[in-house]
Amino acid sequence: MRIWLVLLTTLILATGCDQTPTGRDQLAVIPDSMMADFGRQTFMQIQQQVPLSDDATANQRVQCVATHLISQIANRFPGSPLPDTWEVVLFANDSPNAFAVAGGKIGVNRGLLTVAETDDQLAAVIGHEVAHVLARHGNERLTQELGIKAILMLIGLLGEGDADTESIIQALGLGAHLGIALPFSRAHEEEADLMGLELMASAGFDPRESTALWRNMAKAGGGQPLEFLSTHPNHDSRIEALEERLDVALPLYQQATPVNCER
Repeated sequence: MRIWLVLLTTLILATGCDQTPTGRDQLAVIPDSMMADFGRQTFMQIQQQVPLSDDATANQRVQCVATHLISQIANRFPGSPLPDTWEVVLFANDSPNAFAVAGGKIGVNRGLLTVAETDDQLAAVIGHEVAHVLARHGNERLTQELGIKAILMLIGLLGEGDADTESIIQALGLGAHLGIALPFSRAHEEEADLMGLELMASAGFDPRESTALWRNMAKAGGGQPLEFLSTHPNHDSRIEALEERLDVALPLYQQATPVNCER
């Protein structure tokens, strides 16, 4: 195990950076095929544990919104790793949440439909989750976490026998968590917000509804942890960033054909 971690550290240090669809430098060294396998396995486990919704109307709405978003991926973000097919599932879970994983799997909880009051708001959430996959955020986070563990293991090897080594590793681990892992996660959320905004606008969903969605989320979620200690931006920061990006998204929406999934 120690040899494996040393080799991984060498690989991470020697590998050059890629770029996300927004142009941000990114280090993601896990093969995309492996991430797709992880995603499919994870999705299968969730399907085994959480019942599917049999609400035909809600299923049709979710499928419609997701299909329109997926149809615009290649045009809006060419070069992003894409699966051959996408699977979209509505789960009978009342928490207002959705997720997407590598391998072309999208999950939406039934509870999200009570917070996302319009198709446009639902598109904002699904577009955001799809953007995480397009930007390879899961790969980047896994690379990052493995790198942190490898570096801490190296410190342990170099300081083996030193009584203070364990406390140093614990301190460095906390520092890495607060100083690296969480800020990167917030960066991922912000990037997915902006990519999702452009994707929904290109697909014919009103991007202005994205801010209404997060106001609904704020009402539904109540209090939040301090932004510094959270993996997600707070709602006010999120809404402000989305509003600043509307000048890019609105022209895309004006050029698209508006979608109505309730017909």
